Amino acid sequence: MTAEHTSPEHATLSEVGPRVHAWVQPDGSWWINNAGAVFGDDGVLLVDTCATAQRTERFLAAVRQAGGGAPIRFAVNTHLHGDHTYGNALLPESTVLVGHAATREGILADTLLTDLPPVWQPSPQWGITEHRAPDVVLHDSLTLHCGGVTVELRHPGYAAHTTGDVVAWVPESAVLFTGDLIFHGVTPLLVMGSVEGALRSLDWLAGFAAETVVPGHGPVLPGAALPRVLEDHARYYRFVLDTARRGRLDGLSPLEAARRCDLGEFAAWPDQERIVLNLHRAYADADEVELDLPAALADAIAYHGGPLRTAV
Repeated sequence: MTAEHTSPEHATLSEVGPRVHAWVQPDGSWWINNAGAVFGDDGVLLVDTCATAQRTERFLAAVRQAGGGAPIRFAVNTHLHGDHTYGNALLPESTVLVGHAATREGILADTLLTDLPPVWQPSPQWGITEHRAPDVVLHDSLTLHCGGVTVELRHPGYAAHTTGDVVAWVPESAVLFTGDLIFHGVTPLLVMGSVEGALRSLDWLAGFAAETVVPGHGPVLPGAALPRVLEDHARYYRFVLDTARRGRLDGLSPLEAARRCDLGEFAAWPDQERIVLNLHRAYADADEVELDLPAALADAIAYHGGPLRTAV
């Protein structure tokens, strides 16, 4: 893919199964997520929105065109992060928004939308000023019926990418929307979840036997490619845990441990600085303490040598 086709302006809404479409935004790095749409007989179910008003409006326009202007009956949030949720504010009032209870709590507690620290460059231009959190929450699972199409929402039962991750499974099409439990070709981010839980979630994801997988970031996956991608994730998570173990034994801070380690095969993935954030998570869990997110972000900036790259 050429450079001019690797920006979020070249996002596409493509059919990935009967009545199921994926919205893929290149290149999948900071704040550039994937979303999706399921078209029922009498309306649409969305899986996530986008970070900014401009990109959410682009997504919604593509959905209207593909669905002939059918109403958006439901919108599901796979987790709390703003790249998947800030666009909720642009949905019709009649749309029922669904997510995990922890996702609702996290969205309502979010401060980045209204008080963004100087972490990313250029600073994202949200074009949105208010949060909209799920109206309906689940704890374990929930089944939605949208015009003859069944969509099963499931939580793994533990923290992974976040504490409130939800996948959207369309069984009749064998399409799985994973949210950020999968970063395809992009460095995973676990700072608000659990490295051990993310590793555990990989077998759980494999159990769906999906024919098509829509990750939270990166290109859509055919089911046959999923085992390889899950193994890539597993090696990275084990690398993070091993680096954290050695760093703690040697009395190193997460930043010092990150600077000392060799990313090896993972150096080719965008957003390498997430190693620092993920080590902060691993250290906090091992020490059984609350994670200091501002400190973790400051260390990521120090590792990167300046504000983190973004295209929004």
